[in-house]
Amino acid sequence: MTDTASTQATGQGVLNAHTRAEALAAMAAEELDILVIGGGIVGAGCALDAATRGLNVGVVEAQDWAAGTSSRSSKLVHGGIRYLEQLDFHLVQEALTERGLLLQQLAPHLVKPIRFLYPVEHRIWERAYVGAGMLLYDLFSYAGGRRPGVGHHRHLSKRQIGLAAPSLRASGIIGGMSYYDGRVDDARYVVNLVRTAVANGAHAANRTEVVGFLQKKGQVIGVTVRDLETGKEFPIRAKQVINSTGVWTGTTQELVHDGGTLRVRASKGIHIVVPRDRFKSVMGLLLRTEKSVLFVIPWGRHWIIGTTDTDWTFDKAHPSATATDIQYVLDHVNAVLDDPITHDDIEGVYVGLRPLLAGNSESTTKLSREHVVVKPKPGLVLIAGGKWTTYRVMANDAVDAAVSELNALAGEGSIPASVTASVPLLGAAGYKASWNRRTRTAARAGLPKSVVEHLLNRYGSMADDLLDIIAADSKQAESLPGNPDYLLAEVTYAVTHEGALHIEDVLTRRTRFNIETRDRGIEAAAVVGKIMGKLLGWNAAAEKAEVKNYRLGIEAEFAAEQQTTDEAANTIRTAVPTITEMPS
Repeated sequence: MTDTASTQATGQGVLNAHTRAEALAAMAAEELDILVIGGGIVGAGCALDAATRGLNVGVVEAQDWAAGTSSRSSKLVHGGIRYLEQLDFHLVQEALTERGLLLQQLAPHLVKPIRFLYPVEHRIWERAYVGAGMLLYDLFSYAGGRRPGVGHHRHLSKRQIGLAAPSLRASGIIGGMSYYDGRVDDARYVVNLVRTAVANGAHAANRTEVVGFLQKKGQVIGVTVRDLETGKEFPIRAKQVINSTGVWTGTTQELVHDGGTLRVRASKGIHIVVPRDRFKSVMGLLLRTEKSVLFVIPWGRHWIIGTTDTDWTFDKAHPSATATDIQYVLDHVNAVLDDPITHDDIEGVYVGLRPLLAGNSESTTKLSREHVVVKPKPGLVLIAGGKWTTYRVMANDAVDAAVSELNALAGEGSIPASVTASVPLLGAAGYKASWNRRTRTAARAGLPKSVVEHLLNRYGSMADDLLDIIAADSKQAESLPGNPDYLLAEVTYAVTHEGALHIEDVLTRRTRFNIETRDRGIEAAAVVGKIMGKLLGWNAAAEKAEVKNYRLGIEAEFAAEQQTTDEAANTIRTAVPTITEMPS
């Protein structure tokens, strides 16, 4: 790639094997202002926040972008209506302000409003109690000084509920209420966020693990990293390091030795995915359980149903669902359905770990969803806890903490405040105009309108890049085997623009094959491997190893889900090495 092409790629936020190598070389060659450890939603947010203040920033991630918690959430952008009952008004208000910002300004192509139904069984007290909470929820959504971007709650009669959600069991329900929140493809959002940071000058490298901290006279001055693609180790020096590693916080901090003792507990949340026709409703569903709440969330041709909230003390890279977890979700959703959902209906299962600030409570459901920023040593900032929805606020706070030290060295007030509230993600600018002309775009490209709509809702105004790939090779418009929603062009784009290095990156995060197809992408793996191999220069043995490793991982997931204990499930899933651990 020429210098001009390289500069152009950076300006467009391109992530690929070449720009990754350039980023690693740049981070090794110069002292950064800020290095961010962790490529989840908060780490990516920190990189964008710092870069848009004019700082020299790097971000490294040990696995793939969003490979941990940030790709395995409930896919909701929400205020957390259940936190009202816990009187956590500040958290709800903050999250609702961010929800409005995401929906309307930062990422309207990725964050969409959805309507939820809350069934009511008690005529007077429950309707009044829940109604008051939803009214407060609506009022808080205006607190940030902008319109919420969604409708207000409504009271519904039993007849209205019967028409809107005919799958619900009529007995016991006397009416209900509806309210709005937002939905997001969490993994796609994070990749887009990293790309936006790169477009603003950040250096970004996935599959780059921090294996040690550099210290001088009690101050953190950088890290030692291992490039997991090559095995090479080298130092990255930085004036400030931000540790944003979520459930890995304790593991990362151990590398600092005397770098603080903030405790983070991992809470396991599992979700199942079922076909859209298994629950007939025009709205999602919110149910109370004895421990928390259960959501039924519309997701394209599917419903996502979850979640659980239990301690997880095993491997954090591959948390596993058990038969007990799955049965818990089925039992609770079937309690309100006329036609129960069965194990045979399940298309996908996924598991995420919430990073909760540890406290004295035995139950993870009672631990705080607030975040905390601490400075355990000079040169080191640690951020932990929080909610996906409030990532931007968390990133702002973490970078503020790092900047306070930088300002002390360079002169108070010399570094600007955060501007991310007014920095849309790539693809947001021009999205609405692109959506309005989608019919003409489809006709010009010779594609069904539904395909163009699909691309716009995943890439925003950057959908033109995908259309250019298809224009250059019409075969790229073909669907991947096993799921008609994804095109071959999306695999190509994942490699050339979104930093995908392995088959699992494409099938688990750049697309959602892993949760939307019954075989979890095994059928598509060979096709994906062939496309990736050509673009990344794999030989036949490497391509075969990639396909095999993906298949073994999926087979282990299926086997783990037949177990009744976390320990048994973990033993099965962790027996399969990651692709970077396999012998070459």
